[in-house]
Amino acid sequence: MSITSATGELDAWRALPAAQQPEWDDPEEVRAVTAELAQAPPLVFAGECDQLKDRLADVVRGEAFVLQGGDCAETFTGSTADAVRNKLKTLLQMAVVLTYAGSVPVVKIGRMAGQFAKPRSKPVEVRGGVTLPAYRGDAVNGFDFTPESRRNDPRRLLQAYHCSAVTLNLCRAFTKGGYADLRQAHAWNQDFVASSPAGRRYEQLAWEIDRALAFMKACGADPEEFHGVEFYSSHEALLLEYERALTRIDSRSGLPYDVSAHMVWIGERTRALDGAHVEFASRIRNPIGVKLGPTVSADEALALIDRLNPDGEPGRLTFITRMGAGRIRDALPSLIEKVSQNAAPVAWICDPMHGNTFEAPSGHKTRRFDDVVDEVAGFFEVHRALGTHPGGIHIEFTGDDVTECVGGGHEIVEDDLHQRYETACDPRLNRGQSLDLAFMVAEMYRKAR
Repeated sequence: MSITSATGELDAWRALPAAQQPEWDDPEEVRAVTAELAQAPPLVFAGECDQLKDRLADVVRGEAFVLQGGDCAETFTGSTADAVRNKLKTLLQMAVVLTYAGSVPVVKIGRMAGQFAKPRSKPVEVRGGVTLPAYRGDAVNGFDFTPESRRNDPRRLLQAYHCSAVTLNLCRAFTKGGYADLRQAHAWNQDFVASSPAGRRYEQLAWEIDRALAFMKACGADPEEFHGVEFYSSHEALLLEYERALTRIDSRSGLPYDVSAHMVWIGERTRALDGAHVEFASRIRNPIGVKLGPTVSADEALALIDRLNPDGEPGRLTFITRMGAGRIRDALPSLIEKVSQNAAPVAWICDPMHGNTFEAPSGHKTRRFDDVVDEVAGFFEVHRALGTHPGGIHIEFTGDDVTECVGGGHEIVEDDLHQRYETACDPRLNRGQSLDLAFMVAEMYRKAR
């Protein structure tokens, strides 16, 4: 395929309906911004995307488990060393729990370095009789409820790129520069062990790991894998002008890759088969995820497979189910059965967050930790009954001690929500709740094997 023809196919989405796109004031400003992005260095490389695809192929074969998580919506002010380290530290702790207690290799994918845009149920927000555009994430507009802040500003796409670059550089430094060494397992927990039941439980596991490492070292074994981790970035490919501007033709293969992240996914609101997002994703060679809610039909799932992975490449396509705790046991089985009957190589991941959101009497949007756990349990139960592989979890969490989701081992009640409700969009698990969940998922995984 020539570069010219590949470029033409990459723009085919422009002729199709594109849901959840902001209304920009000035098309010329958008063109200037995307032209600048098109000349910017890649955030990730095609070879790294292919490596993640190989890891996800292990998941398809039942040989690995995905831990995908991070912020609901990243903010520009959150692209600091402390904030990035805290999220990464939580992800590493969860991965250690899953790897050691679940006895399974874990593919670590962050909802980081690009999750700056969010779909919204309504295009506008009304407060006190004033109507302004809805907050669509820092890549589009600001959180403050003022006309200046809520203007859809295409220059923010450039800031999203630069903040993504900063975050990725920090993640690479932390994961390759010694911070992710397994011998640091205690250090990740120093600020947490005394104040949290989850931290104390993790510390016991860290001591077990210490003994195992000492035994292996005494035997002359010190694998390189103990001293760093593979970490991959992902986000929802929502803003198509941004994703298209960051798509490059790989010099090795002549194939197009979206170099904004290793993996991108299509949301529940944008997965229309005749829509622009599916068309765009079908043209790039990154690993692709698709969110599937409780109303999706098995035929729709099969049609998505035909569009996004017609060659049946393992690791290319991941279905991320977001059914809700009360519906997953009824909605998921027929979906998995029909996909399995067609021998489609799909990785199945559970997003137990988005189907379990409700509004507390205080007006805070929240989630019950017990509902999150119950949806994951239903996900495992369905896979165990069908003899298929529960491939991973996809969660929204933060490394901070927020009060956004109720429940957990160090219980948060609805009256606590106001204390540290800091999310820019949806409620996230805090660090203790995330570790609690990791221990529970590890146990579920061991029972499912």
